[in-house]
Amino acid sequence: MKQEEKKTIHAAIGGALLFLLIQIFHSSLNQAYDWDMLSAFYLIAGCCNVAFAFSIFAQGWLFFSNRLSKGRLYTAALFLGVSIFDFIHTLGFVGVPFISSYISSGESLWILTFSRLASSIGILVIFSKEDTPVTITDKVRVFRKAFVLILAALAVVAFGHTLFPQFISPLALEALKRILDMLVLLIYLIAVAVIVYPGKVEKSASLLIIIRSLIFFVFGQVFFMNPAAINDVDNLIGMICSGIAYYLLLQGVYRLTIEEPFQEYEAIEAQINYLAYHDDLTGLPNRRRLMQRVEEMILTGEKDRSKGFSALVIMNINHFKNINDSLGHFAGDRMLQTVSERINSEARRNEELFSMGADEFAFLMTERSSLEGSMTRARELLRLFELPIELESGEYHISLSLGMSVFPGDGETAEQLIQNADTAVHNAKDQGVEIRRYVPAMQMKAKERLKLENDMRRALERNEFYLVYQPQVHLDTEEIVGMEALLRWDHPKRGLISPSEFIPIAEESGLIVSIGEWVLKTACLQNKMWQNAGYQPICVSINLSMRQFLQPNLAGKIGAILSDIGLEACYVDLEITESMTLDKETTFDQLKRLKELGVFISIDDFGTGYSSLHYLKNMPIDRLKIDRSFVQEVMEDSNDAAIVSTITSMAHHLKLKVTAEGVENKDQLQFLRQQRCHDAQGFLFSKPIRALEFEKSFLKMLRVEIPS
Repeated sequence: MKQEEKKTIHAAIGGALLFLLIQIFHSSLNQAYDWDMLSAFYLIAGCCNVAFAFSIFAQGWLFFSNRLSKGRLYTAALFLGVSIFDFIHTLGFVGVPFISSYISSGESLWILTFSRLASSIGILVIFSKEDTPVTITDKVRVFRKAFVLILAALAVVAFGHTLFPQFISPLALEALKRILDMLVLLIYLIAVAVIVYPGKVEKSASLLIIIRSLIFFVFGQVFFMNPAAINDVDNLIGMICSGIAYYLLLQGVYRLTIEEPFQEYEAIEAQINYLAYHDDLTGLPNRRRLMQRVEEMILTGEKDRSKGFSALVIMNINHFKNINDSLGHFAGDRMLQTVSERINSEARRNEELFSMGADEFAFLMTERSSLEGSMTRARELLRLFELPIELESGEYHISLSLGMSVFPGDGETAEQLIQNADTAVHNAKDQGVEIRRYVPAMQMKAKERLKLENDMRRALERNEFYLVYQPQVHLDTEEIVGMEALLRWDHPKRGLISPSEFIPIAEESGLIVSIGEWVLKTACLQNKMWQNAGYQPICVSINLSMRQFLQPNLAGKIGAILSDIGLEACYVDLEITESMTLDKETTFDQLKRLKELGVFISIDDFGTGYSSLHYLKNMPIDRLKIDRSFVQEVMEDSNDAAIVSTITSMAHHLKLKVTAEGVENKDQLQFLRQQRCHDAQGFLFSKPIRALEFEKSFLKMLRVEIPS
């Protein structure tokens, strides 16, 4: 930035020196150039000006149409007209045969004056106001206005040079031109002052470039006001200064309205990615990043078996809760930081440390030649804590328990490897040993899973599934604005089974497609029944699984269901997850077909997946739902608070609604209100309840009473 400020100061000083030098050698320069040479150079400079002015129009009007803003559109429209009039002026000034029969060299200077007057006023108005986004409709409207104004100005040029002299004397015309020239100079100076003020605020690089452009406009205008005759060299210098000004303005407008907003989006995306994939306390990559890294490791290992073994070690600090409770949370946090620093400082090639949250860490070792070597390395990590940890209150000896899973062998997916290592570390703690490697006997769930899958295949036929509804509350009015339909399973022998237990099995087995279709039909039918009963219509949110979303005929199925039930599409909100957006082409195509039905689209659990802002801003979606994992710790974890704040701010900029999940207390609610979050749902308002209870508790009043 300092470099740009220096360039701006140098431009002002250089322009002033140029003007003084030209005036000192004015007579010599006029003698050195005859009219033919001057007009040739003037024609070249004028054509360059026209090219630069038209480029400003093309850049703002034709390119990057998905990043429209008022500043871009108005600048483009302005300089389309300016380029036309500069072109006419240049041809008239140098005496091009056809044009000179209508406009003389002297009369062309009037066209130049009006062109400069329009550009100065336009620049002052455009850059003195805050830039805001606009739509394609606004672009058409601006084009119509610009077209009419350009035609009107062309009419003035066509007929003014013959009509005005009949009513105004030559002396009066000359005086009027001097006044207008002075006015143009004054407006350029005011524009510089408006952009520079207040002087203590640091200016962006783009604004400094625009200021330099205005400085050259000022010097160009001074040269245009100075000539004693048409063939004066000051006219040529003025045109050259204008060309420099046009070029700088072209560069500045591009950076201000296209490059800097894009960089801002990239900075927000980088901030979200960092906060979402790093632990705020230790600065280590977190569990989400570990999941990605293990997936990458598995893919590499499957492609190249020569990479050897990879081992994942989960570490748990023994009795950390007692340490935390007795010494306080500050000391506990400092201990976690010291533990992470001690392990991370000893990490070697192909070794990475991750924070799993609380008192757990993960240590990933790749490309190991033997299982014995992995176990030996794990024991070396334990020996790091033979020395005590120093805290402000004294020295403390701690011990760690370790659990290890190995690839290949102990799991085929990242989730399995992490889960199995976690199972192993808990087994180690239970057995009172330092380290355990996972063995299948630790987790005998395969038979249970198979039986559960078989039971699920008959659950739909036996009407064992049912839906519960959780209200969605508008934070400003505390009114019920929607509800989320959630699936529950009442097993005849096991009773209620958690969705986190049976949904993954349904996904893997493919049963989720038929179950999801049942959920969609049931939720839409229930919503229509409530409408028929006379309750105020509200939207029902329904989760789509990955397998459902990837169905080629999904939009057709949903459209047929809505048609059969008679429910309007605007009362249905389909929720997808970020992981469904990895295949961008398929996602866009599917979302487009769904939006054509008229339904709303939300991205559920936002912040835990892999969405790129570049694609997110172009997706036909209506709402972001902030994952409950961020909301639950928002008052204790500054990392989660920053993520919620950033997502909410980004949603407002992208004109998207934002809903927070998992709101459990009034402190969280107050924080979300401060962040201008639109809606929320969670146990603070109501747990998910059956349809009859939802009807009695909420539909009859469409408001929620927040507990004090």
